[in-house]
Amino acid sequence: MNSLDFDRKPGETRVVVAMSGGVDSSVVAGLLKREGYDVLGITLQLYDHGAAVHRAGSCCAGQDIDDARRVCETLGIPHYVLDYEQRFRETVINPFAESYVAGETPIPCVACNQTVKFADLLETARELGADALATGHYIRSRAHPLPGRPGHRALYRPEDGDRDQSYFLFATTQEQIDYLRFPLGHLTKAETRRLAAEMGLAIAAKADSQDICFVPQGKYSDIVSRLKPEAALAGEIVHIDGRLLGRHEGILHYTIGQRRGIGVATGEPLYVVYLDARSRRVVVGPREALETRRLYLRDVNWLGDEELSRVAAGGFDCFAKVRSTRQPAPARLHADEGGIYVDLREGEAGVAPGQACALYSAPGENARVLGGGFIRNSQRAAAAEAALRDLLSRPAA
Repeated sequence: MNSLDFDRKPGETRVVVAMSGGVDSSVVAGLLKREGYDVLGITLQLYDHGAAVHRAGSCCAGQDIDDARRVCETLGIPHYVLDYEQRFRETVINPFAESYVAGETPIPCVACNQTVKFADLLETARELGADALATGHYIRSRAHPLPGRPGHRALYRPEDGDRDQSYFLFATTQEQIDYLRFPLGHLTKAETRRLAAEMGLAIAAKADSQDICFVPQGKYSDIVSRLKPEAALAGEIVHIDGRLLGRHEGILHYTIGQRRGIGVATGEPLYVVYLDARSRRVVVGPREALETRRLYLRDVNWLGDEELSRVAAGGFDCFAKVRSTRQPAPARLHADEGGIYVDLREGEAGVAPGQACALYSAPGENARVLGGGFIRNSQRAAAAEAALRDLLSRPAA
């Protein structure tokens, strides 16, 4: 077996590398080239090249495309740029805006991996005769053969927990996992940068991407108001106990759990606890009103060995995380007439519809990724849940 788990020599194995122009994917290409694989680099142009040339701190922008091209020249591998702007707009940007307008907290990076990167690009890699598509994500996969499925692979958190990107990859399907490879899963970021310098790559010290690529400086409201002007319509700010506290200039300026910049002062700490998109109401309340213990999921992607229905029917102990920066916490997976849901044993504050809930076999760095889903709705503590239901049953003033 070669290092990518194919029973042939590296030179007989073609690999397409998804190259963003950053350090991580560049090192992946360099490592595979150094091992003797037949490597092709592909960069996706995801939004307007001209507008992006001078942007820093994002991926798949104009400068990044140029950086990827130079890396491929240095490594001596072919490089192709594919125009995916329309596809990216249809499958990532527009759904992001629609979700935001509906009062959700969407995660476009998950949608991008689901569609553009791990579906469309993967299909292109197959058409090019590649045996695998490799990326610079910090996650690990390894052979996990099952009866009748010798090529089956499983996902695991990376060795470096600080760089763990499994939260953004929970929706990767089993078919995609079997085709994908993640050569950086056993490395730290410092080790990756050191390898880039050893390879003579000019991007060795390049800063990591920070913003969502199509949201300059993280200002979600700018792009949402442009795509969905109705989200900027004014409405009420109401306390969960029913008091009218003020007015706002559009729910797009608020997110669940927000503490600062709400626009009202009552002498008590207030948080955004719910966004009533239909009535354009921003519901605020004390921190305890944010406490959530039960999450109902939609679009569940299950990667365990047993059928999800069988596992969830009897209750299944696992670990969950609802934010990329948190460690997986104890949880139990269930199913009832309302669908698949997760009970968080320790609770979580500020959980919003649209967020991801990734599931794991254990809390540590070697935990297996069991999949996950998007949060459809959540249940708060009984008193807060009752107060919110009562408020929402009443029409806006």
